[in-house]
Amino acid sequence: MNRFARLATRLLAVPLGLVWLEPAGEAAGAVPECWPAGAEPDPAVPACCRLVAEDGMPRFLSRVGDGSDDGDGGGGAAFAFAGVPLVGGSGELLGVLAVTDHAPRQWSEDDVRDLSDLAAACSAQMRMRTRSETVRQAREAAEGEASRVHELLNRSELLLRASEDLADTSGLDEVRRRVGDLVGGDLQPAGIDLVLVRQGMLHHVTGPADGDLFGPPPRRLPEPFGLVSHWPVARAVREHRMIVVDGPSAADGGGAAAGPPATPAFDGLRLATAACLPLRGTRGTLGALVLGWEAPHGIGVDERAVLTTLAGYTAQAVERALHLDERVTVARQLQRAMLTELPDVPGLELSALYRPAARDDMVGGDWYDAYPLPVAPGGAASNALSLTVGDITGHDMRAAALMGQVRSMLRQADHDHAGEGPEQALCALERACRRLNLPASGTAVHAHLTPAADGHWQLRWSNAGHPAPLVVTADGAVETLERHDVLLHHALTPGPRTCDSRSLPPGGTLLLYTDGLVEERGGDIEDNVDRLSHRLAAAPPGVPLDALLRSLLDSVGPRDAQDDAVLFAVRVAAS
Repeated sequence: MNRFARLATRLLAVPLGLVWLEPAGEAAGAVPECWPAGAEPDPAVPACCRLVAEDGMPRFLSRVGDGSDDGDGGGGAAFAFAGVPLVGGSGELLGVLAVTDHAPRQWSEDDVRDLSDLAAACSAQMRMRTRSETVRQAREAAEGEASRVHELLNRSELLLRASEDLADTSGLDEVRRRVGDLVGGDLQPAGIDLVLVRQGMLHHVTGPADGDLFGPPPRRLPEPFGLVSHWPVARAVREHRMIVVDGPSAADGGGAAAGPPATPAFDGLRLATAACLPLRGTRGTLGALVLGWEAPHGIGVDERAVLTTLAGYTAQAVERALHLDERVTVARQLQRAMLTELPDVPGLELSALYRPAARDDMVGGDWYDAYPLPVAPGGAASNALSLTVGDITGHDMRAAALMGQVRSMLRQADHDHAGEGPEQALCALERACRRLNLPASGTAVHAHLTPAADGHWQLRWSNAGHPAPLVVTADGAVETLERHDVLLHHALTPGPRTCDSRSLPPGGTLLLYTDGLVEERGGDIEDNVDRLSHRLAAAPPGVPLDALLRSLLDSVGPRDAQDDAVLFAVRVAAS
C-alpha cells in the first residue's frame, strides 16, 4: 500500500499520498500507510477520507486559507485533497487512495484519471491479497483437518490392533507386554503400569520381557498398596473413572508437584502427565492401566475416547487371563498332586523329571509312577517295584483328571493281580475303563522290576503304543526295547497283551519318557530318539540321575514345547 501512496505523489506532484482503510479498520486501530513514510497527514485528511467512504464516490477538494469551513471536517487552513474509493470484488468498500497538498490547487482531468487508475490497481492488489490470505487460511485449515484426520486414523488403527492383539493373550505378563507394544508407537508414553485388585490390595503386574516403558530391568517392583490409599491410581479404581494427574513441569524446574505420582511404579520418573484408566470387568473393576508422559500431554475428547476403549480391550484380556490362570492353576495342582514321590529301594537309584508345555494353558496327561509291588499269596517278600510312564490324550484339565483315574486304576490292577505280569494289569485297566465307560485313551509303558542274583534286576514290561524305553549299560551300550502292542483306547475291544523281559546288570540304567521329549513340529521323531540314545550313551559314568535327566531334556527336548514331557530313570547300583 505504501508503494501506491508513493506512486500517487509522483504522478500528481503532491507532497503526501496515503491509503486509508475503511472505517471498521480505522476503528480497530489500523494506521494509514503514507508516503513519505512516517509523515503525519493534516487533521482534515481523515475526515475527507470518511466523506469519500460514505459517498462511495471520488472527491477532489481545494481550499484557500480564508478561515472558512466547507463541511469537510477541516479548519480554515489552505490545502488540497483528492481521494478515490478502493472497492472489493463484490463492490464493498476497502478504503481510500488519497493525495494532499499544503496549497490550493486545481485538479485536472489527467489528475482525476491518473488517481482513478492507481486506485483501480490498488483495489486489485488488495483483492488479490485478500484472496491470498483466504487461500492461506483455507490451506492451513485443510492441513489442520488433514492432520486431525490422520491422527484419528492412527487412533482407529491402534484400537483395531488392540482388538486383534489382545484377543489371543493367555497370561497377565503377555497382556502387559502387548499393551506396551500397542501404545509405544502411537501414544508414546514414557511409562506404563498395570495394577490388579487382589484382596483389597493393588498388585503390580510384571513380566520377564519388560522394555523401556516399564523402567530399567534392575528396578525393583514396588510392593502392593492399599485400594483405599492416596495414590491416584487407587482413586481411579475406587471411583470407576479416568483420573488425569499433572506432575512437575519444566517451567517450575521440576519442583513441587501438584500431587503424588499416579502410581508407586512412577515414583522418581518425574513424569509431567499421567492417565489412570480403570479396567472394568464383567463382575467389577479389575484394576487400572496407567500411562505417563514426560512432557505435558493434553488429553482431549478424542484421546479420552481412545484411552477408554483401549482400557476396555485391556480389561477383557485381563479377565480372560485371570480366568485361564485360575483354571491352569487348578489343573496343575491336580496334576502335580498325582505325580508320585519316588520310593527308596535298596540297590536302585530313581529319578523323575516333569516339564510342562511352554504354554501354560496346555495342561497335559503325562505321568510317571513307582510303587512297591504287592506280594503274591504264598510268595516271599521282596523289593519288587512297579514302574509306569504314560500319556493320556489331551492338553486340558479333563486330560489331567483322566490321568489321575487311570493311574489309580492301574495301581489297583497290580494289587488285584499280585504275582502276575505287567501285561495283566494293563488288560485289567482296559476292561475296567470299558465297564465304567471311562473315555480314556493314550499310551503307557508298565513294568515290574524284581531283584535277581549277583546284583542284577529282572525287568518285565508291556508297552501299549508308547515310545520305546532305552537301556544303557555301564560300558555305554544302548539298547532300545522296541516291542509294543496297540495303544490304550476306550473304543477298542480289550485283547491279550504281550510281556517281554531282560536283565538289568549292575550300573545299568533304564530310561522311560513321553513323546513330549522327542516330538517337535517340523522335526523327525526318529532322529530325535537317535540323538537321545547318543546323549544317553555319552553321559559320564556315575553322573547323578537328576543331572542326567536335566541334561537330556536341555539337549534333546524342543525349545518351544507344544506338549508336556516326563523323563523317568532307574539305575541299578554298581557291584
